[in-house]
Amino acid sequence: MRFDIITIFPEMLAGFFSGGVVKKALEKGLLEISVHDLRDYTHDKHKQVDDRPFGGGEGMVLKPEPIFESVEAVRKNKRSRVYLLSPQGIRLDSALARKLSRVPQVILICGRYEGVDERVGRHLVDGEISIGDYVLTGGEPAAWVVMDAVSRFIPGVVGKGESVRRDSFFDGLLDFPHYTRPRDFQGMKVPQVLFSGNHAKISDWRRRKALAKTRDVRPDLLAKKKLAPGGRKLLESAPRKGKDHEPD
Repeated sequence: MRFDIITIFPEMLAGFFSGGVVKKALEKGLLEISVHDLRDYTHDKHKQVDDRPFGGGEGMVLKPEPIFESVEAVRKNKRSRVYLLSPQGIRLDSALARKLSRVPQVILICGRYEGVDERVGRHLVDGEISIGDYVLTGGEPAAWVVMDAVSRFIPGVVGKGESVRRDSFFDGLLDFPHYTRPRDFQGMKVPQVLFSGNHAKISDWRRRKALAKTRDVRPDLLAKKKLAPGGRKLLESAPRKGKDHEPD
């Protein structure tokens, strides 16, 4: 899969490729990532990418010409998808990340300043993506987030594919609790069920904890999910928040 990021600050993205699973995926050829300087697609001596908004107002707006030209230059085929990173976009979630992982090329346009000329959103991109209900100084951090979230769904990027299927949000729920050594840390003990060797009981415990966490922290997710009778039974038996260490 290929990512192309269009930005006026390409140096901001350099650190993203220097470590972790993304670096390994690049070395294995599972990912291709290219960063493009929007100023390379201007034709004036000042390499101007922004201008004052019509109608007045504070701040500057990114011009449409270099953005259209840059996308046309880097787009590889008709299956490529183009997205503007914007607080006005649809919220990035696990389902969208999984969907984008099946696209051969994703082009991400990093917004800046007061905004981007509306003709980009109306006539060039396939959509706008937001990573949350807040405003950043630019779209570069959002580009990191999108690439990281999407790349996890590409086979081979994460060492154990099963771990992705257990991630929070994969099946509409938050993740279950994780424990490691020591078994007793300052009187805080690991639930006994995790040492039982009974995989069915451990699976039920994890499912119950995931349901309870989602109910207590993100009830909006649970409201969207249709639970089977077994799932409803597990949820009814799950303790409320603050009672994590009930006997198991």
